[in-house]
Amino acid sequence: MGVLMSRRQTVEKVQKVSLAVSAFKDGLRAEGGGTRRGTLEQSVQEGGEEDVSAGPSQTEESSAAKAAWERLRDGRGVEPEEFDRANRFTPPAFIRPKRELHDDEPLDISLEQREQVLNDEMCEICEVWTAESLFPCRICSRVYHDGCLRRMGYLQNDSAVEMTETAHTETGWSCYYCDNLNLLLTEEEMYSLMETLRHCKIIPETCLNLDDFLHYKHMVHKQQFEQPMTEAQEEQAALQFSALDPDKKGHIEWHDFLFHESIQLLQKLRPQNALLRLLTAKERERARAAFVALDQDSDGFIGEAECRRARHTWFHKHQKEAPSCSVSVSHVGPMSESSPASSSSGKSQEKILPAAEHEEARPVDWLGFLRENVVYILAARPNSAALHLQLPA
Repeated sequence: MGVLMSRRQTVEKVQKVSLAVSAFKDGLRAEGGGTRRGTLEQSVQEGGEEDVSAGPSQTEESSAAKAAWERLRDGRGVEPEEFDRANRFTPPAFIRPKRELHDDEPLDISLEQREQVLNDEMCEICEVWTAESLFPCRICSRVYHDGCLRRMGYLQNDSAVEMTETAHTETGWSCYYCDNLNLLLTEEEMYSLMETLRHCKIIPETCLNLDDFLHYKHMVHKQQFEQPMTEAQEEQAALQFSALDPDKKGHIEWHDFLFHESIQLLQKLRPQNALLRLLTAKERERARAAFVALDQDSDGFIGEAECRRARHTWFHKHQKEAPSCSVSVSHVGPMSESSPASSSSGKSQEKILPAAEHEEARPVDWLGFLRENVVYILAARPNSAALHLQLPA
């Protein structure tokens, strides 16, 4: 994982990052008429224009750029320019988690000892109880009033409709804490991600098209392994882009890209035991239900093929779609239509089945099932239909 920096060093580092990025973002935003859409090529070109005099408009744009990097650092996400700030509640001060010395040690999670999962009784924001009007999070125990979420700026348009339609159903709704995978990163991990984005000329709060995404992936791979990506790796990156763009818009939204990179970093830097500590009681209970349903002979083991098929069900968000597993575990989590286990992905199914038959020989116990699925369980938290972690073929 590397040597962790002191707080002073990390603060100085992120300040340098903000200054460096704002230099080329000033010119980019000025030429683009204030739009948030930008390509990597434009970023590189504008990055060299450091001799331009700083006029009033550039000072304003520089402030906007710094604000974007601050939101990224603090995990606040995009704040819409058109948002009505009148009567708005004060947004929460997110505190990033810290790694503990024992995080990497094995964790004993019993299959037989069920956990009692109870939702909070009062709204997380206003701390008032109003019974049935509270909307629960499907990941944590927090509950919310829809009006409070609106005044916080976390519930608008489509997101409001989705919450009211799914919060009390089997599909569920993730609150703004659990929906944001970036908040799982520690300060040191976040600074590492920001440095990578800066190095690859990625501007916060912009959309990325396929060329942008592949260029970024090539640069990250070259930086990490000191060699170019293979054709197969580039194809996998293209599949990941498609999974992040389920509506086929030709670009991926900033928050989906950020969540994807956050879960990738977690998978890279933290061992499975550390990731297991991030699961909530609700997620552990859903995993227990899935494992018990798959363990039909109740011997405490399932086949590896069953484990792989169950992995896809974490991303099943649309109840009308048939789950790929022979037993019903759709309540475990959502599955994207772009998933190889989706009923429309016939070719992917053909590729998986022969390997699955061979894998039946390796039994998987309860803890092994958890360790192999934990990163996919975490990646399924966001409400977005995008698949933030492409499932292996």
